[in-house]
Formats: sequence, structure tokens, C-alpha cells
Amino acid sequence: MLERLDVLSALAAPRPPDHQVGRRAGQPVLFRELLLRTRAWHALVRQLSGEVFALYLADSIEFAAALFGAWHAGKIIYLPGDTLPATCAGLCGHVDGFLGDFAPEWMPRIPTVEETAAGSEFSGRLAPEFAGLALFTSGSTGAPQAIRKKLSQMTAEVATLEKQFGALVGEADIVATVSHQHIYGLLFKILWPLAAGRAIYARSLSFLEELAAEPPERDYVLISTPAHLKRLPENPRWLATGKQPKMVFSSGGPLPRETAQAIEQSLGCLPIEVYGSSETGGIAWRRQDEIWTPFPDVGWRIDPSENVLEICSPNLPDDNWFRTADRADRSGPGFVLKGRVDQIVKIEEKRVSLATIETRLKDSPWVEDVRAVVSEGRRLRVAALVVLTADGRRQLSAVGKLTMDRMLREELRASIDAVALPRIWRYLDGFPVNAQGKTTRAELLALISEPQRATQPLERLVERDERRAVFELIAPRELVFFDGHFPGAPVLPGVVQIDWAIAYGRQCFDLPPVFLGIQALKFQRVIAPEIPIMLELVHDADKSSLAFKITSESGAHASGRIMFGAADV
Repeated sequence: MLERLDVLSALAAPRPPDHQVGRRAGQPVLFRELLLRTRAWHALVRQLSGEVFALYLADSIEFAAALFGAWHAGKIIYLPGDTLPATCAGLCGHVDGFLGDFAPEWMPRIPTVEETAAGSEFSGRLAPEFAGLALFTSGSTGAPQAIRKKLSQMTAEVATLEKQFGALVGEADIVATVSHQHIYGLLFKILWPLAAGRAIYARSLSFLEELAAEPPERDYVLISTPAHLKRLPENPRWLATGKQPKMVFSSGGPLPRETAQAIEQSLGCLPIEVYGSSETGGIAWRRQDEIWTPFPDVGWRIDPSENVLEICSPNLPDDNWFRTADRADRSGPGFVLKGRVDQIVKIEEKRVSLATIETRLKDSPWVEDVRAVVSEGRRLRVAALVVLTADGRRQLSAVGKLTMDRMLREELRASIDAVALPRIWRYLDGFPVNAQGKTTRAELLALISEPQRATQPLERLVERDERRAVFELIAPRELVFFDGHFPGAPVLPGVVQIDWAIAYGRQCFDLPPVFLGIQALKFQRVIAPEIPIMLELVHDADKSSLAFKITSESGAHASGRIMFGAADV
């Protein structure tokens, strides 16, 4: 069993060639297929000059092959959380090349048919002290930092997870709504299952409803986040499939007690929450108790001067105590978390650096100073309080507040994840100060406390390449466009749906400036407030067109093809 749990020799485990390591598009993927792809990536990467490469692949099984192929070739892998232009540009100073699903301008490499056929053999075991992985995270200053990991750290963490939860998981398959490009997904969806011989699903789910279209045939464990699990009680179609998860894991932020109880009532199992970070790995777990139970071999203490949690762990690079950014109080055998001490917050399970938002906005010639805060309501939203320059004030007067909001938001899109873009904007002559000459968070929150009417959907970029993009959108109930459409039963107007398709199309693709018309326009189902919808965009540069399709778990809502032309058409 210990050999099976050793990540360092995961691909040398004595498994038959037809052992199922995963599922892709409803079909099993066998161990020999994983080895074939790993050898193909090994053959490609070992002949590339340089030692450090960025890797991004949406397919989890192909990702595992690429990761292990690169490691066996002695290459260090950087895992970016996304492929935004600013992220890729920032990687250039750290890596010698790009592997996988990056835009063409970064010249990414993927094994050719010839390289796949000529895949090379590799030794069965990896060196434990090889620091073969780096993940990017945000520090309290807002500057992204690369967290290097030795393979021995990840092996220790996998062994801990199996010791704590292995008997409960058993031989269940692994289904996830999380990305393997982050430490939680990497451990729970790739390294732990692969070492323990469990099958993984190649595709991460964007919606839990997708399980209804392809219900699991075997027992499975769901690896998820509060953002997805909060919507579980609203998804009866998925629950009607009859195949319920054996266990549910959640990480990335606190899971509300009412959500955990609803999951237990619907699925018969209480979710297990995992607390940790990119820097520390897993620290503790709980099952809807305020008290977190540290994992075996994780030592912890609380600095009494500031009540900050400190840990030592085999998941860390050395034996020194690591100071977290979380306040905590001791409670029985564990601890209770009391909030963060830096400017990093979590929104929809993504770490958001308020300092980075402020820095990027200060780069604008319209912005003299800015403060970013989080408005805590039914959903967490970032608010930007901006002191404009003289040019900024003239621009605001000329274009109006809504356009100014959109223009500043667009300046952030290349470097800030969509979920972290400010939803609330205030333009001030100066910041309020107290008797000590300081601006307090309470005073800033008071400036945004009055109710605001939303003009934009909540958004999340699901996937994107050079010609296709998919967004998850939610039209909030307070959206101004629901006014008058219709009293007692609000629906999203069709003209707003077209406007959003064009706006997100211009965000993702280089579209000609002039709108010429729409072909094959269809509206099939109404869109109600708070319903998650998928907006799929396909750009045909040769025809200067943008095809759009809006769908949800209910089916198709709208579709059409928007035509564009040059300014002199």
C-alpha cells in the first residue's frame, strides 16, 4: 500500500495495462494509455532547451501525463492559475517555454503524432528532493510570488490524505469542479488519486448539472468548492440522476452551515472541509464544526501577541515554523479561525489581492489614488473608491459614470481574474480621515452602503482559446434591465443578451469596429434572475462574425451570428 501511495513512483506501480486510471467523454482511460502519453511528453520535453516550463492543460488526464513526463525529464514546472495575457507576460521572466493550452503568441508545445509514436522510456522513480513544481500565489503586497515545492512535500501530503480519508474514499472515482492548476485540485484530483490507483475524470465540471448528462457509473467522490456547493439545493435535475457521491470535499473558503446541512439532507453525507494554502499545503479539516482539527504530523501554535496561527509540517520546505495570515483561537484539540490579517480575501474560492487591484488602477492616467474594499452582503463584491486626476474628472464628466466604470474595469481585465473585478465604483474628491488622520475600513464601507442597481452580470471565464470563449454569467435580481420586464416575473431582455455577447466578444477577440447586423437570431427560453447561464462565443475572423449561444440546465435560451465590418463599410 505504501508503494501505491508514493507519488515519486506512481507510474511504476505494479498495475495491469488495462487498469482504469480515468474517464474521458464517457469512455474509460487505461493505464497503458496514460503511460503512452507520458512517454510522448517525456520525449518532447527532454529535447527542449531550458529547465523551467509553464504548463496549462484543461484535460486532467493529459495534464497528469505532461506533468510526470516533464518531471521524469528533469524539468521544473510552473503552474499558472490562468492564461490571461498579463499572467503569461509575467511568466516570461521565470520560464524557458510554454506547454499546453496557451495562446499561439507564446509558442506552446504539445507532442506531435510523430513524438507520440516515438515516446521515450523513463526511469521508474523521481528524486524526492527535486523542487519540480512552482505555483503562483499573491502575497500581502499584491505582487505574485512563485511557491516552489519539492516532490517530497507533495508525497508527504498525499500520504497524509490517504491516512486521514483513504478508508472513507475506498475505490471511488474522483469527480471535480476544481482546476488542477491550483494546489487543492492538483492534490485531490491528480496526485492523490493517481498514487492510490483511483480513476479521475478528465474534465472539470463547470456546473454540477453536467453530471445529469453523464452520470457516474461507479461510486465517486466529489471534489468541490463552496461556490458550487452553495447552488446544490437549487439543482434538482442533477439530484434526480440517482447516483449520489460517496463523499464531498470542499476547500477554498468557509462553507456556510446551512449549505452543509442542505447537502447532508440531499445527498446523505456531510461535506469535509479542508483548510490550507499554496504555501503550507493542507493544515486541518472539519465537518461543519467551528473547530478545525489539524492533520496528523502538522504542528501548530498561536502567537499570543497577535493571535496569528503558526504551523510546522512535512508539507513545508523545512522544519521552521511558518506564520500564516490567519488569526485563530485555541479551542479544545484544535482551533477556530478569526479572519485574515493581510489584504488577501477570498471571493468565490479565489484569492483576491486588493493591493493588486489598487496598483493596477493607479497605473491609469485618470486615477490619482484608490482604495479597494470588499462589500459583504449576500455575495462578496469588490468595491473601488477612486480619487480621479484632473484628466479623470474631465473624462467622467464627458462619458458619464457607467461608461467610466466600464473603462476602468476593462483596464483591469488583462491582469485581474473576472471574479475579482470591482462591481461597485465610487468617485471621490478625497478619502475621509478620522481624528488620527487615518482612513478606516469602516468609513470606506459607509461610502458604499447605499443600495446600488447592478448593470452587469456576475461572470466567470470558463475556458478560452484563440477563437472560442465560454463564460458563466448570472444576472442578479437587482439588475436595472429587469425593470418593466415584467412585473412579478422578471426576464432578461433580448437586446441586453445581444449587448453582453458583443461586449464579451470584444473583450476576448479583435472584432471590427462596426456592427452590421445579426443573422439566424433565435430566442428560445426566457432568462430569469439568479439563474446560471453559459455564454459561448465563437469568432470567425475570415467572415468577421461572432456566433453566440446562451444555454443553461434548462436548455437553449438564445443564439445568433453577429456580423461586423470596418469603419468605412
